[in-house]
Amino acid sequence: MSALKSATQAPATTATHRSPPLSKRVRTARRLLLLAVGWLATRALMLWLLTHDQYALLGRGGVAREVWKLYFHWYGGLAHGRFPTGDHLWQYPPGAGVVLLAPGLLPHLTYFQAFVVLTLLTDALIALALALAGTRPGRSLGGAALWTAGLPLLLHIPLVRYDVQVTAFAVISLLTLSRSARACGAWAALGALVKVWPALALIGTPRGRTTREAWTAAVVTAATLLALLAALFRNPFDFLRQQGGRGVQIESLGGTVLMFAHRTGWSGDTRYQYGAVEFVGPYVQTVAACSLALTAAAFGLLLLWRVRARHWTPATPYDAALAAVLLFTVTSRVISPQYMVWLVGLAAVCLTSRHTTQRTVALLVLAATAVSAVEYPALYGYVIDSTWTGCLLMLVRNGLLASAAIMSFVRLWRSGCSMPEGPEPDEPTRRTDWIPAFFRTGK
Repeated sequence: MSALKSATQAPATTATHRSPPLSKRVRTARRLLLLAVGWLATRALMLWLLTHDQYALLGRGGVAREVWKLYFHWYGGLAHGRFPTGDHLWQYPPGAGVVLLAPGLLPHLTYFQAFVVLTLLTDALIALALALAGTRPGRSLGGAALWTAGLPLLLHIPLVRYDVQVTAFAVISLLTLSRSARACGAWAALGALVKVWPALALIGTPRGRTTREAWTAAVVTAATLLALLAALFRNPFDFLRQQGGRGVQIESLGGTVLMFAHRTGWSGDTRYQYGAVEFVGPYVQTVAACSLALTAAAFGLLLLWRVRARHWTPATPYDAALAAVLLFTVTSRVISPQYMVWLVGLAAVCLTSRHTTQRTVALLVLAATAVSAVEYPALYGYVIDSTWTGCLLMLVRNGLLASAAIMSFVRLWRSGCSMPEGPEPDEPTRRTDWIPAFFRTGK
């Protein structure tokens, strides 16, 4: 009788701890509606800022100039089947040409208008992909919430750079891994042909068949499209000749060192070259060489993690991609504000999984993103002149990024190179998720 009584009471006990399926669907629908409203409101604000970017704190029109002047200039040559030749500003793989040609698909709009519309559509696609991933069992809508709220921290910059499009390739690549390794590899390859960094989305793929399929698909996709672009366009590889002369951009980690050196009497100066304001003068090449050495060291650390890692969770590929891009960004000779779009996107992917180790890292990324908007365009003149205000701004922004990179890799290493004891950190008994409860989805 005791066993029978226990058996009959079990479903009722379970029912008290689990919401009916209909209630879950209603709660999820409400969260998705709130995300949609938030996306529409924040993107409307970004568009308003873009239409008022003639104000000093918004860049006096300089933020949008890259599209209607530089991109449109490149579009003219690309539309005639040729990539820029001998142009030191063209430093992108040939896939970037396809993205810059895309506004031509909307002939009733100006090039600038079409570019912004396509960027917004891509932004919406990323938000939708993150939201769909977040509604799957065991996942979270925190990623979609972070993308929705995090991108506007860069003001109107994301609307007039093609980094949103590049980020879309990396986000979709990572989110498709659990369903198809080949699709993951193909999307990563497409992104790498536009800007190289999306290839890092594959660094955390689980060993064995998944890695083989993903990397094989990536290589085949890249080779096929490169051959196609080489057949359709002239000079698709001229960009390779424009990379070696890059110096140290003022917003990079090395640039921060030179800014403080300038305050103490260093005789160097700044100059606009290669599409950015860079330092010129004594020891600049030494700092640039140190940056390259740090990049090589970061690559070595990632390879060492890959060799030593023994434990993969569903979030490991996401965490590894974020850690890798953070390391390469921090050690780069160039850190432009739009690079933060990449990091916000990858942090959002991490937060779709309850197994991620990168929640605190995501907070640091958001903080660095907010500081980036203050530094550029609002107070960029202070940064160029290496004033104490500019120095402190760059110290804070790059300090946050360096801290995020170190923390991200340490957490990735600990999660992969040592077997966890007891339940996963993100199981309900030990959760410390910083995302507001409204955006969480129950198991």
